[in-house]
Amino acid sequence: MKNLQDLRIFCETAQQGSLSACARKMDLSPAVVSASLKRLEAELGILLFIRSTRSIRLTQKGEQFLRHCKEALAIMAEATTAMHTEDAELSGIIQLSAPSDLGRNILLPWLDDFMQIHPKLEVRLQLSDSQADLYSQPVDLALRYGKPKDSALIAIPIAPGNVPVLCASPDYVQQNGAPTTLQELTQHNCLCHGHNDTLHTRWAFYKGDKSVTIDVRGNRQCKDGDITRKWAVAGKGIARKSRLDIAHDLITGRLIELSVDGWQGECFPLNLVCAERRLLSPTVNAFKNHLNERVNMLLQQFGPRKIHNL
Repeated sequence: MKNLQDLRIFCETAQQGSLSACARKMDLSPAVVSASLKRLEAELGILLFIRSTRSIRLTQKGEQFLRHCKEALAIMAEATTAMHTEDAELSGIIQLSAPSDLGRNILLPWLDDFMQIHPKLEVRLQLSDSQADLYSQPVDLALRYGKPKDSALIAIPIAPGNVPVLCASPDYVQQNGAPTTLQELTQHNCLCHGHNDTLHTRWAFYKGDKSVTIDVRGNRQCKDGDITRKWAVAGKGIARKSRLDIAHDLITGRLIELSVDGWQGECFPLNLVCAERRLLSPTVNAFKNHLNERVNMLLQQFGPRKIHNL
């Protein structure tokens, strides 16, 4: 819009329910308020209010625009605040939930670094492969894999290109070989894990526009991703893990990434999720930037990936 003041006048008029009340609240003349609304309606090409001599009410289009308008003004206010506070010392509490494996083996040192940079911050960390309820539990932010099932949640990309991969220890591959086809996975000891009430024993793979689902089984199952990773490192079987979760194991050679004829898992992005846009404070923005930087640094260490091509 050409004038943010027009948006503010529109929102205030909708809240007050009259032009004169808006004028008094914003210390403007009724004529200025009326001209502002007419200008906004002309620019949008829609009728925002239905007016009578005694009342004013929003049209259906006006109600839709009001929701977007409030969100836009909130974003502008946050941006203005961030410009004035970006150099200020961050303080407060970060209430964060994260998956078990990612939290213990990747996130913890990143959090330590972030708190060393901002020593007045406090962190309350919850690690579990069961997803925290951001509406009822004392959690403001959550690191989650995959697209949020609740479209009302705000999702900030941290590792948008992350994918699940097949992996096993060098000892397991040496003793048991590696699958040469996806169907051969059914002949291997597969380490299955899940979350909430779901245990993932059906593994999906994609190649171009083709997809295949394999039913796998093994003698070890767990709903804690860190345990599954430790079993894989110990040579107990083949796991399907987020490449980000096992990055250090791949880099050091404790695990080998198995590639079967070009098939790969579906993209499994990592997002920083919150319930409301008002929670996107300067602290959250700084934390997001810190995570993005650390993820990029970690993935750059891969170099030529250690993949057992079959």
